[in-house]
Amino acid sequence: VELAEICTKSERYIGTEGGGMDQSISFLAEEGTAKLIEFSPLRATDVRLPSGATFVIANSCVEMNKAATSHYNIRVMECRLATKLLSKLKGLEWRKMLRLHDVQTKLGVSLEEMLTIVEEVLHPEPYSTEEICKCLGISLEELRSQILSQNMQDVSTFKLYQRAKHVYSEAARVLEFQKICSEAPANALQLLGELMKQSHISCREMYECSCPELDRLVDICLQFGAIGSRLTGAGWGGCTVSMVPTDKLNTFLKNVKKAYYQTDGQRLAVENNSLFATKPGRGALFFVEA
Repeated sequence: VELAEICTKSERYIGTEGGGMDQSISFLAEEGTAKLIEFSPLRATDVRLPSGATFVIANSCVEMNKAATSHYNIRVMECRLATKLLSKLKGLEWRKMLRLHDVQTKLGVSLEEMLTIVEEVLHPEPYSTEEICKCLGISLEELRSQILSQNMQDVSTFKLYQRAKHVYSEAARVLEFQKICSEAPANALQLLGELMKQSHISCREMYECSCPELDRLVDICLQFGAIGSRLTGAGWGGCTVSMVPTDKLNTFLKNVKKAYYQTDGQRLAVENNSLFATKPGRGALFFVEA
């Protein structure tokens, strides 16, 4: 846990306001079980995946350098500003609030109730820096010096409603996924697949962290038998993860190769390392001499 937290903080030295999911699972993963990762404090809970399905990773072959672009950091700032506005409009001490989770905790309401609050107090149209200042009762100088990070000074509009809706709905989907795995109803795979589909739609439309290639790859995976499929990781490139019936795995892999990788020379060159079935494995180890 300590190593995971050190790695999370280290990434921010290159200018990326990253989270801690990748670092946490890299150290805390255990063979044979998925993990529900929670923060403040960092902890991981076993989640037993249902039988009958295999998870497949597919690389879109699109690369996004998080440190050299502002997409990722803008989303972090939009979530922070949404936190400030929701806190202010609900009578909380908004200056102390940094994360959307903090608002939910302080109000003592469910994720579903937070989605209703977002609908009530934020508007779907982008917020200008002037409107944000007016809502918070601060000057533009105060906004720039005390809230916006150094590389956000020139951004003039922020989508707060969409980002907050994505974060709260995605958190609700994670907890629902865990609940379904725990209760294991007869239609568990279909329910989990539907959550994965909803997640990708929200990533694409509300958080806007997908890209045309990822959307195309998700569509192809669903077309050829995946029960659910979505982008995984930070987005704007990288990989999809799909849940595929185990008895259809070989046909699925063959069809996705043909439809996505063998139609493009660049993808074809890395095809062998870009599409593979996987299962929960153990995390990184380090050895100390006695």
